[in-house]
Amino acid sequence: MPRALVTGAAGFIGSHLSEYLVERGVSVIGMDNLATGDVANVEHLTGRDFVFVEHDVTNYVAIDGALDYVFHFASPASPIDYLKLPIQTLKVGSLGTHNCLGLAKAKGARFLIASTSEVYGDPLVHPQKEEYWGNVNPVGPRGVYDEAKRFAEAITMAYHRAHGVETRIVRIFNTYGPRMRVQDGRAIPAFLSQALRGEDVTVFGNGSQTRSLCYVSDLVDGIYRLMMSDTPDPVNIGNPHELTIRELAERIVALVGSKSRIVERPLPVDDPRVRQPDITRARTLLGWEPKVALEEGLPRTLAYFRRKLGV
Repeated sequence: MPRALVTGAAGFIGSHLSEYLVERGVSVIGMDNLATGDVANVEHLTGRDFVFVEHDVTNYVAIDGALDYVFHFASPASPIDYLKLPIQTLKVGSLGTHNCLGLAKAKGARFLIASTSEVYGDPLVHPQKEEYWGNVNPVGPRGVYDEAKRFAEAITMAYHRAHGVETRIVRIFNTYGPRMRVQDGRAIPAFLSQALRGEDVTVFGNGSQTRSLCYVSDLVDGIYRLMMSDTPDPVNIGNPHELTIRELAERIVALVGSKSRIVERPLPVDDPRVRQPDITRARTLLGWEPKVALEEGLPRTLAYFRRKLGV
């Protein structure tokens, strides 16, 4: 049985990835310091080929026995989190990635880093291809996340080139689905929770900025395919269907059947104006593209939020 370490396993994406791996016959060690994760996200895996370890990967990471794969997903991922935890975000992207790469090297394991579309910053190229180097403000408030991930990509490639570690880099675009936190701060959790409570739905700026939203099951399938591929180069995984934040808010209000008003708030510093992946590389190298449309994924996510909020 193959054996994998998933860091950030109690988080939104990490928990879905852990579940996906277990269902495919992989024995999973899930590691998380619970800074933003919730052990409830992986409780249903108890008794299966899954072991949870509470640990901060910015400290030395040791695993007994053989290890085939390391999926490094530990990191605050929403602006509300990394603005509140700036030092921790930088440390998990740097020290945490270094420690996990060291573990992969020692075990002869294949390593995958969860990078992000935020490495492109507020892009001057649209849609974003992997060859684009980005437009990032390193000293702005969002820089702690953007630069942590850019460093993580750089050290991952350094371990690949200098030590021969088999490495993979996934650049994750906006993803949604069950197990997102109600207080996550990102658009879909905020809009769903506000609409369900009958509160004003708040958009930043005039809502004309765009996002491309990928359902979480599609994302983890792409991640798995990338890990099993032979490409060390970064690969965008996301849904190229683009819509404005205002359009998203309107769709959610209509889906919920809420009387919530859409109101505007000041645009955060360095908030990207556009976000859309070019997934040519994923289609060509992985045979991957998203299957779950927003019309299908949003109701599934809404059902989860209804249960969480009890409405």
